Amino acid sequence: MNKGKLIWHVACDESGVGGQKYYGFGSLWMKYQRRGDFVCKIRELRKKHRYFNEIKWQKAHKKHYSAFYEDLVELFFKHQWLAFHCIVIRKGVVNKQFHNGDYDLAMRKHFTKLVCSKIFAVKKAHMHQPSEFRIEIDPIASRYKKADEAFHIIANRVLRRQFNGEEPIKSVVEKDSKESENIQISDFLLGAVMSAFQGDATSPAKLEVAKKIAKYLGWDSLGYDTKPYERKFNIWYFYDPTKGPREVETKDVELKYPLPSRGQYKT
Repeated sequence: MNKGKLIWHVACDESGVGGQKYYGFGSLWMKYQRRGDFVCKIRELRKKHRYFNEIKWQKAHKKHYSAFYEDLVELFFKHQWLAFHCIVIRKGVVNKQFHNGDYDLAMRKHFTKLVCSKIFAVKKAHMHQPSEFRIEIDPIASRYKKADEAFHIIANRVLRRQFNGEEPIKSVVEKDSKESENIQISDFLLGAVMSAFQGDATSPAKLEVAKKIAKYLGWDSLGYDTKPYERKFNIWYFYDPTKGPREVETKDVELKYPLPSRGQYKT
C-alpha cells in the first residue's frame, strides 16, 4: 500500500433483477486496511450467537436468528468505518429507448452509475490524497457473460473523463457471496431496503429487523430515500421527472451514532 494513498474496498450486490416492481444495487464500503477488523468483528458475532450460515436478508425471517441480525445492525452503525450506499429503481419508469430497448443494459447502467457517483464523491472529499478502489461483486445477473469486465472498463472510462485520465478502479472481482462476508452484509442491508419498497416482507422477524435499521436512521421505516450527501447509509431513489410527481419522500437522517465531520473522521 503506497504511503498516503487511500485504498477502498467495495462489496456489491443486487436485488429485484428477476422482474419485481423495483430493482436495486447495494454497496458496502470500508478502507482496505479495515478488512481484518471487519472479519474479526463478524467472527466474534458469529461465535456469540452460534450463527455459521451465510448472512442474507432471506435468512432473517427465522425468529431464532433475530438476535444475531439485530447485533449485526448494531455493529454496522456503531463502527464509523463502515458505510452502505444503494440505488433503487422502479422498473416501470425506466425508458428503454435510452437503453437500446433493453432492461438488461439499463440495469447494468444503473449499477455503473451508483458506483461511479459514489467514487466521485469519495475522491472529491479526499482531493488531496490519491485514492483507488477495489471492487468485489456477486456475479451480475445478465445474459452478457462478461458483465463484470464490461462494468470495469465502462466505469473507468466514465471516471477517466472526470479525473484527468486517471482510472481509479484498480480491480473488479466476481465472487460468490458464500465466499465473501462483505457481499453478504451488502445483500442483507440492500434486502432490508428493497423489502420496504417491494412491500414483500411478511415475517415478523424480518419486519422487526427492518424497523430496527430504520430506527438507527431516525426513521419509522425504510421506505424513504436520503439526501445525496449522506455518508453512512445512503438510499438513492432513481427519479424520472417526466413520469409524474415524485413518489418517494426524501427524509433527513438522524443517526443513532452520528458521524464526526470529515476532518475528524477516524479511519
